[in-house]
Amino acid sequence: MAEKIKLELYHDNFQNFRRYNIPKAQLVIADIPYNIGVNAYASSPEWYIGGDNRNGESKKAGKAFFNTDTNFNLAEYMHFCNRLLKKEPRERGKAPAMLVFCSFQQLPVMIEQGEKYGFRHYIPLVFVKGYSAQVLKANMKIVGATEYGLLLYRDKLPKFNNGGQMVFNWFQWVSDGKDVPKIHPNQKPVRLLKRLISLFTDPGDVVIDPCAGSGTTLRAAAELGRSGYGFEICKEFYDRAESEMLRCVIQEPIGEARQLLLADAIREGSL
Repeated sequence: MAEKIKLELYHDNFQNFRRYNIPKAQLVIADIPYNIGVNAYASSPEWYIGGDNRNGESKKAGKAFFNTDTNFNLAEYMHFCNRLLKKEPRERGKAPAMLVFCSFQQLPVMIEQGEKYGFRHYIPLVFVKGYSAQVLKANMKIVGATEYGLLLYRDKLPKFNNGGQMVFNWFQWVSDGKDVPKIHPNQKPVRLLKRLISLFTDPGDVVIDPCAGSGTTLRAAAELGRSGYGFEICKEFYDRAESEMLRCVIQEPIGEARQLLLADAIREGSL
């Protein structure tokens, strides 16, 4: 018997969530803007033509990713997460959580802001890469090869699926294959997102990404049989996410909401 889920990406700011009838989520997961402005590409090979510093600087050198990167409102983001996550359940092992990718420098600020909005507990996460993109720091003996995140929750431990086994607080950064288009400069791998979503949600649960970007979170949720809702204010990223990232999992468009029919037997990575 196929399971019906929904997949919806809005070309809008998450602050306007009241316009949409979005169900409460088991997991809110997002890669928030780092507010790094004109140094956005400083840790990316794209700073140089062809990714090679011998070719000189590209047109992306000294540029921001997009014009909204410098005015992200963290307090409004926390308010959104507090409103859109499910309420704390009575039973154990069912509580919702939010997972946010952020820079190392942002961790204390995220913890402080989270507590103001009821997220009193947190678990720092580290994502380990097998490479470093810090091309402008290549003369250093130590370069960054990790990304960071926080799992924040209110009082009860969140839903946790791992067959009774412990999970380390670090995850291997597994890149996607050629079947996943490259749309956003800070795009998170579908494979990594599927690992995280499968840990903290069950099939049929709702996952929300307030900063959807390339749409990889929604794709990962759909491939795992979860409903996914996302917001993306950049028209270019929104259009490409719809046409390139999500088209392989959209089965039947009905108005604004996409109804998906995903077989129960779909295994991770089978789409």
